[in-house]
Amino acid sequence: MDLNRKKLLSYFTPQRILIPVVIGLGMIGYMFYRDSAEMDFTPLYNAKPFWLFMTFAVLVVRDFGYIWRIRYVTEKFLSWRKSLDVIMLWEFASCVMPSVVGGSTVAAFILNKEGLSLGKSLAYVMVTAMLDNLYFIIAVPLVFLITAGDIFPEVSAMEFSVTQSLEIAFVISYLLIAVYAFLMAYGLLINPTAVKRIFLRATSFRLTRRWRPAAYKNGNELVWASQQLKGSTFSYWANAALSTAFVWTARYFVINCLIAAFTDISFHDHVLIFSRNMVYKIVLLVAVTPGGAGIAEVAFPTFFGQFLGRFTTVIVLLYRVVTYYLYLILGSIFLPRWVLRVFGEHPQDEE
Repeated sequence: MDLNRKKLLSYFTPQRILIPVVIGLGMIGYMFYRDSAEMDFTPLYNAKPFWLFMTFAVLVVRDFGYIWRIRYVTEKFLSWRKSLDVIMLWEFASCVMPSVVGGSTVAAFILNKEGLSLGKSLAYVMVTAMLDNLYFIIAVPLVFLITAGDIFPEVSAMEFSVTQSLEIAFVISYLLIAVYAFLMAYGLLINPTAVKRIFLRATSFRLTRRWRPAAYKNGNELVWASQQLKGSTFSYWANAALSTAFVWTARYFVINCLIAAFTDISFHDHVLIFSRNMVYKIVLLVAVTPGGAGIAEVAFPTFFGQFLGRFTTVIVLLYRVVTYYLYLILGSIFLPRWVLRVFGEHPQDEE
């Protein structure tokens, strides 16, 4: 039990929490300093109460959607209270770990400590990851059609090569996510052994052999997870899919609400912001810093600056506060209480 507790707390050390805070706030501070002569704070005094309320409402709706999804994905094994704890800690883990890693490893551990078997914990985390990726690969073509392909930020001629690189990187990332999502779906729902063989064969070459142990481990986990999901009903998958679409639509719409709260934008602008958010999230997905700290702040003006002008840096700060720093604070509150409930002792009692 002590080893499990130490393993969990190792993910949430003060250093892991402070590093992204220092990087993110340091970058925002630099942006304020750099743009101080040109910044316009007038929109702050003309904020629209409706859209400020909508920002708060969308955040609540998003988190409720996550809680609803994990409760139903675990077939109501988790109570509403336990589902809340799991989601808050999952979000906390995503904030303090690099985006390329994410919080899934910690999430499986948390579910296991809530009383689920290791196989079921892995299965439920894989299900949510698969559905998240499927939402993305379905939504991108839809917004691409609606916006007539105008999903990349507008840039000057000097930045054209950067935009080309972004477009190429986005297409490659989209294809890789699609391949991974369909492999996961095929492995979880149809033939996990075949996917495990693909993992092992792909890591049998000299250049990829270093990843063979991880491929073997992931292949075994996929087989275990598939066994746990056998017999799942249509209602089970319908609830999981609908809640996934619900939470990700709300998650993307947060930026829309913040921008609309301080500037006038049309319906077309809303669609454009929503679609560009998908490209923005790809940039954050490959970030090596915890929670995309620093990279999220720098990339934001490129994607959304045209709607905000000299007020962009203020929105960057507000956006990171409500979608990132808020969950660092909530996670810091939920973690000690969860550790006390699950392990029966305070984290500070560790020797």
